[in-house]
Amino acid sequence: MKRCLVIDDSSVIRKVARRILEGFGFTIVEAADGRQALDACVKEMPDAILLDWNMPVMDGYEFLRALRAMPHGDKPKVVFCTTENDLAHIARAMHAGADEYIMKPFDKEIVEAKFQEVGLI
Repeated sequence: MKRCLVIDDSSVIRKVARRILEGFGFTIVEAADGRQALDACVKEMPDAILLDWNMPVMDGYEFLRALRAMPHGDKPKVVFCTTENDLAHIARAMHAGADEYIMKPFDKEIVEAKFQEVGLI
C-alpha cells in the first residue's frame, strides 16, 4: 500500500485530504508543519506528499528544499496545495522540486486528476 504524507497546518484540510486519499488506497501520515513532516520522512520516506505552502514553523518551500536534499528525498511525488494563484509563486514551487500543484479548495476529482498526472494512481 502506498503511503502519503499530508502536510497542512489546518486539521480540517488534513481530515478532508485523508478521507479522499484513503479512498484511493493510500495509508496516510499527517504533519501540521514542515518540521514535523521532515521528522516523518526521516522515519519512513512516503511515496507521495500533499504539501501546504503557507505554514508556521517551516513553510512548504523550506520543507521541499530540505526534502529534496535528503537521501532518497527525490523519490516522493510532491503535489503542493496553495491559495496563491500567481504564476511566479507556482513556478517557484515547481523549481524547488514540486511535481504538480492543486489550488485550494480542492475536491476528490481534482486530487484524483493530479495524482494520476504524476503516476500515483
